[in-house]
Amino acid sequence: METGRERMHTGSEVLYGRAVRIPLPDAEAERSLHENMMRIAAAGERKSELLDDPNVPLTEVYEDELDDMRRSFEHRLRQVAGEDYYDVATAYIDGDRDDWVGALAAYYLECYYRLQERYTVGEDVFCLVILRYPDCFTVNLTFLDGDVGPEGVRYESSKHGGAELDDAAREQYYADCQYSQHEAAAYVRGNVDHIREAFPDPDTTPFERRRYGGFVHITGRSGPTFAEVLDSVDPDPDRFDDDAATPGLVPAGPEFERVKRDLVADGEVVV
Repeated sequence: METGRERMHTGSEVLYGRAVRIPLPDAEAERSLHENMMRIAAAGERKSELLDDPNVPLTEVYEDELDDMRRSFEHRLRQVAGEDYYDVATAYIDGDRDDWVGALAAYYLECYYRLQERYTVGEDVFCLVILRYPDCFTVNLTFLDGDVGPEGVRYESSKHGGAELDDAAREQYYADCQYSQHEAAAYVRGNVDHIREAFPDPDTTPFERRRYGGFVHITGRSGPTFAEVLDSVDPDPDRFDDDAATPGLVPAGPEFERVKRDLVADGEVVV
């Protein structure tokens, strides 16, 4: 019997080179976007606190992050397609429907399954780019085969390495890992404001100052070494030549290509 992920794999092209585009037609939509981005920023701060806690293994830090993402994706899926989101997504994959609801359900569900794989068996680089334009925003979730570039921060997990060391070397290795995680915590804490600055409060910020904004969050792992980038991204004002009428899937865009080229060495999209 096929698992949900195996069933969705036939529709993996939904993710390839695509992003979700969501209109911002009114003040309520603007506030909802801001609140969602503040939740992402708060999750970043929580991650920095866990990284800085010597009593919390790195595996638990990532399990906590995965739980948060799982809840977020389930919430988005229910918002878009209701409780039967799996059936809606697979109907789109099978060609039984071609509306934006099915497209977004398939995109989000594929991301959900891919994230689960990444934290259990995979070492793909996970790249999230969220961009704000005057009348819409885009969400691009991509999985890459490659190495996170020198930008950002690297840190090690003593639980994933050091098994062949003697007691003295293992103790030093553990201390080095704790220090690297402390440095990573400081990096995340210091860069999470890129998210807040990209999506300021619409009730207190003039429209001209919030027409454009964006950020990228990249995480990757190679054995015991983890890497992370959290930075701002400038949206391309010429990306769209039409108004955002309804939600839908759009090409990943020049901003993602720039991120992939500049921040992921030999980055190739995993299909």
